[in-house]
Amino acid sequence: MTAHRIPEPEEHFDVVVVGSGFGGSVMTQRLSQAGMSVCLLERGKAYPPGSFARSPWEIGRSFWDPSEGLQGLFNVWSFRGLGGIVSSGLGGGSLVYSNVLIRKDESTFVQDELETWLVRYEDLEPYYARHEDMLAATPYPFEPDPAKRDPAREPYDRTYKTVALQVAAERLGLEWHLPKLAVTFSTSGGSPGLAEPILDEPENIHGRVRTTCRLCGECNIGCNYGSKNTLDFNYLSDAALRHGASIYTRCEVKTFAPRPHGGYTVGYVDHSQAVEGEKRTEDPPLRTVTCDRLVLAAGTFGSTYLLLKHRHAFPQLSDRLGTRFCGNGDLLTFALKSIEDSPGRGPRLLDPGYGPVITSTIRVPDALEGGPGRAYYIQDGGQPQLASWIMEIGHLPSVLRRAVRLAVRLVRKWLRIDRRSDIAREISAAFGPATLSSSTMLLFGMGRDIPDGNMTMTDDGFLDIDWRTRRSNAFFEQVRATGKDIAGVLNAKFLDNPPWHLSRVVTVHPLGGCPMGQSDQEGVVDSYGRVFGYPGLLVVDGAIMPGPVGANPSNTIAALAHRAAEQLIKEAG
Repeated sequence: MTAHRIPEPEEHFDVVVVGSGFGGSVMTQRLSQAGMSVCLLERGKAYPPGSFARSPWEIGRSFWDPSEGLQGLFNVWSFRGLGGIVSSGLGGGSLVYSNVLIRKDESTFVQDELETWLVRYEDLEPYYARHEDMLAATPYPFEPDPAKRDPAREPYDRTYKTVALQVAAERLGLEWHLPKLAVTFSTSGGSPGLAEPILDEPENIHGRVRTTCRLCGECNIGCNYGSKNTLDFNYLSDAALRHGASIYTRCEVKTFAPRPHGGYTVGYVDHSQAVEGEKRTEDPPLRTVTCDRLVLAAGTFGSTYLLLKHRHAFPQLSDRLGTRFCGNGDLLTFALKSIEDSPGRGPRLLDPGYGPVITSTIRVPDALEGGPGRAYYIQDGGQPQLASWIMEIGHLPSVLRRAVRLAVRLVRKWLRIDRRSDIAREISAAFGPATLSSSTMLLFGMGRDIPDGNMTMTDDGFLDIDWRTRRSNAFFEQVRATGKDIAGVLNAKFLDNPPWHLSRVVTVHPLGGCPMGQSDQEGVVDSYGRVFGYPGLLVVDGAIMPGPVGANPSNTIAALAHRAAEQLIKEAG
C-alpha cells in the first residue's frame, strides 16, 4: 500500500468486492484464501497509524464529498427523520466504530410481520466465534469485584465511567457486563500494559508497528496507535499479503451492469489525482474492470443507493428494494453533572475521555425473554479528550470568571501587592474544577426499533429515506426511561440529544434497504446475500438485515458475511 495502484484497463477477476467494511473485508479474505482472484475497490484512503486527523485544520477536511475536494474519513447524511454517520476508508466502519462485538440476542431472530430473519442463532454461532477470534476480541481488563481489584491494574480499574454504569445497573437490577472489544490491551497473552509495541503478530498491510491501547478515548475518530484491531490489520492484511487479493484504495464505484454472456462490468473513478481541499471542476474518467461475481459491500446507504441508481440495468430486482430500513434504535443521551452520594456531595468523577469509548453495557431483554418490550442496550459512552476541552471552553461564563480571577492575581503580583512568586496555584485555578466535562457521561442506546423506513431515489439522483420515530416511539421512550433511571442513580441531570426534540435521531448503525427474504416477493436477497434474479450478484453488509440487530451490528454483519463466503466457495467448487 505504499504506492497508489489501480487495476489494469478491463482487467478481469473472479470476484470484485465493493467496499472494505465488515462484509467486504470478510468476503475479500475468505474468497482469496479459497484461491479466487479478488479485486477490492475502496473509495476512501488507507489510514496507517498516525494518519488520522487531530488538528482543527485537519478535522475540517476529514469529511467525504469528492466534488468539493473532500476525501476524508466521515460521510455524513441527512434525511427527513434522521441523520447518519458512516465511514470512508480502508477498513470501512471499523475505523470509527466503538470496537464492541456483541452477538444478536438468540430470541430476536424472529419471523413476523415486521422482520423475517431466515437464519437462527445456531446458524451464525460458529461464524461469530471465527470473527471474534480474527479480531482478537477480549473484554476490557476491568475487575468488576471491588474486593479483587489489584493496584497493578489500576489504569484499567479506575475507568470511572465503567464503575458508574456498573453501580447504576446494580441499583436498578439491570443486567451489566463487559462485552468483547476489538482492541489490543496486552502483548503475547501477557498482562495488560499501556502503549507497548505489538511485535508478536504478522506484518500488516501498512508495514507499521502497532502499540497496545493508551486509554485515550479516541476510538471514534481513528486510532493513531494501531491499538484498535481494525479490518485493515487482520482480514485485509491477510488477504493482500498472504493470499494475493488486489486491494485498491481511492477507487469509487460509479456504475455496474450485467455482461451479455455472464458476469459483470464495474465502472469506477480514481480519486488519487484530486487535490484535496480544491473543488473539482470536472469528473475523473471512468475506468472499468470485469468479474464473474460482484459483491456489493458499500454499507447500507452505499449498496442500496447503487442498486437504486442502476435499477434500469437490473429490471428483475425485487420491488422490496429500499424497504425495511432502520437505525438499529440508536439514541444518544447524556447524564450531565453527576454528583457523589457521599456527604458533601461533590462532583462524581466520570472522566469520559479516559479508556476506550465503550467498556461496558447494560442489556434490557426482549419481551420474549420477559423484558418490557423490544430489547435494547445502553453503553457507557466515552469521547476523545478534545471533546472535553471543547465542552469546558464552550462554557463561556465560567471560563471568563476564571480568566478574570487569574488576570487580577497576576496584576497583583506584577505590582508587588502579592509578593508570592510561585504562581502555579493561580494557573491551576484558571483551569477550574472542569466539573462539566469530568462529571458528564454519554449514554449510547441502541436496540430493536421498527424497520419501517423506505429508501428511494429523488428525481435529481439523490438518496432519500422516509423513516420517522413515530412507530418506534414506544421503544425510544423505554430507552429514555432507562437512561433517566441511570442518570438518577448517578445524581445527574438527564439530557436528550438536541435533535430528539425535533423528532429526529442520528444513527451510526443504518440497516436495511436490501432485506433478505424467502423470495423476491419478500426480499431483495436470500439469506446468503444472493440477489434474486441475478446469479453471481451479492449484497453482503448491513443492507441485507430484515430488521434491527439490537446490539452493535458489526459482529452479525461479519458472521453473515462468513456464512455467505462459505456458500459462494462451495458453489464455485
